[in-house]
Amino acid sequence: MIIIITSQSKDLESQPNPQFGRTPYFIKYNLESDEWEALENPAQKEPGGAGIAAAQFVIDNNAKAVVSGRFGPNAHNVLRTAGVELLTFDANCESIKQVIKFYKEGSLTKG
Repeated sequence: MIIIITSQSKDLESQPNPQFGRTPYFIKYNLESDEWEALENPAQKEPGGAGIAAAQFVIDNNAKAVVSGRFGPNAHNVLRTAGVELLTFDANCESIKQVIKFYKEGSLTKG
């Protein structure tokens, strides 16, 4: 299963980014194989509609769940309609690795 996490930079030690639509990077993580890759957010610099464009990017990358600090209403609706699970982390999350650990433990908040 693929999850996508909003990130400040390109590795698992990066801080998670609280913004969904304007996050600089997404970490695409495969829970079965523990393989991952950093993807630049193509919607980051959009003048408008960044959340919708970012949501479509997540959907196009076959994510079953997406984790961020918060989601705007438009991104939320697009992701929910596509059947993608939305989860949020709190401000105390220090790294993408920690977000993945919390996901596996089931301790993230449903968005």
